[in-house]
Amino acid sequence: MASTTDTEQQEHAGARGRGRRRPGRIVAQAVSVFGELLITAGLVMGLFVVYSLWWTNVVADRAADKQAEKVRDNWAQDRVGDGPSGPGALDTKAGIGFLHVPAMGEGDVLVEKGTSMKVLNDGVAGYYTDPVKATLPTSDKKGNFSLAAHRDGHGAKFHNIDKIEKGDPIVFETKDTWYVYKTYAVLPETSKFNVDVLDGVPKESGKKKAGHYITLTTCTPVYTSRYRYVVWGELVRTEKVDGDRTPPAELR
Repeated sequence: MASTTDTEQQEHAGARGRGRRRPGRIVAQAVSVFGELLITAGLVMGLFVVYSLWWTNVVADRAADKQAEKVRDNWAQDRVGDGPSGPGALDTKAGIGFLHVPAMGEGDVLVEKGTSMKVLNDGVAGYYTDPVKATLPTSDKKGNFSLAAHRDGHGAKFHNIDKIEKGDPIVFETKDTWYVYKTYAVLPETSKFNVDVLDGVPKESGKKKAGHYITLTTCTPVYTSRYRYVVWGELVRTEKVDGDRTPPAELR
């Protein structure tokens, strides 16, 4: 009998021990599950960052390169035979020309009509049609040729806009003409609602009279869209495009 009683007491004590350990085991399991969720969330966030900052660049660059090739092919065809067909042949849908800014790096940026996400996400720069309409240099009218492009993701064509300094050249290439601008003012940060920087006479840049200006805008700081970064330039001369499309001295 004593042996049976001792066994029952041991089993009872073991059951109580297991009961005491159960809450700790539940907590451990909960912590484990929570940890796995954090790891999963981290992986998802990591994939999102890769998608936003790398893959969208790949896709956008492909789209931009394809469209740029189309524009240049059209230009080449227009020059066959009787030579340049003149400003009347401007195709604002396909792209009106190419922006060259040595301070931002090698290469050119196709410029298309509009600044919507649909346009800019294809890895191009767009000229403003709203809220302040840009004045195209091909019009020969005084005004502000205002442009926008992404600073990160989707081609990030204006990623190095902060490298531009006063005196740096900004060149716009069309089918028939090189427009050479000189940077004269930089605004590192302003409200994204500040549309005055797009005015025909951008007074915030220090100008008071009408002229032939160019304005580059993008988001700042990098990887945010909180503010806008603005660069202004003024036209200093134009050069006709020759048969070899020899770039102006600023791009050689």
